Amino acid sequence: MVIRIGLLFAALLLSSCGYHLRGAYALPSDLKKVYVTGGTPQLHEQFKQIMKASSGQLLTSPEGASIVVKISNEDFRRRALSLSSRGKSNEFELLYHLEYELTNSKNTALTELLPLEIKREYFNDQQDIIAKDNEEAVIRKEMYEQAVRSIVNRARVVLEAKAK
Repeated sequence: MVIRIGLLFAALLLSSCGYHLRGAYALPSDLKKVYVTGGTPQLHEQFKQIMKASSGQLLTSPEGASIVVKISNEDFRRRALSLSSRGKSNEFELLYHLEYELTNSKNTALTELLPLEIKREYFNDQQDIIAKDNEEAVIRKEMYEQAVRSIVNRARVVLEAKAK
């Protein structure tokens, strides 16, 4: 009985402090149904995960969407920042660039074409090549997630300004 009361009390404390699961967003009702056109499958997957975690929905067609995200000029680059005495890369920079436009389901522009650029650097240990390849994959995934969060935040601001 005491354990149940303790668990209930902990659950009440967590829910009252604004705790949300990682990746969850409190989306306004105008942003619950989103359609994304263009972009890579990795970017679409991140959109799907964030919308699902936030009780939203990523639609497969623009019909019924409250907002349409049009992705263009998406580019991922990797360049060496420093070299070892043997000529191997010690440090890399990852650069993710895309441009996007927000429209409604009737194709009326809500924003002009907006650029988004994310940079990350990481050290490349020549003794642990496999782990560094995995690290780069994790960093790329985080960059896609950051891009989606930035786009969703911009969409939220645009929709709130439109409602006023």
